[in-house]
Amino acid sequence: MRASELREMTAQELGRKYAELKKDLFNLRMQHATNQLDNPIVIRDTKRDIARVLTAIREKEIAAAGGKEAANT
Repeated sequence: MRASELREMTAQELGRKYAELKKDLFNLRMQHATNQLDNPIVIRDTKRDIARVLTAIREKEIAAAGGKEAANT
């Protein structure tokens, strides 16, 4: 997943994507624990995707707060 794709999403879409990735990570960890996971690098990639989503969410929060502060001055 690319950061530019995430920046184009709305806050609700990002929230859904975050929940989906957390669920995927849980399932991957379960597969890894039971030796059913073929490629454990997928866990690392999923963690990085979660971090990208959280970063995009935070960027949107900062942008929204910045717009409110500019309107107050």
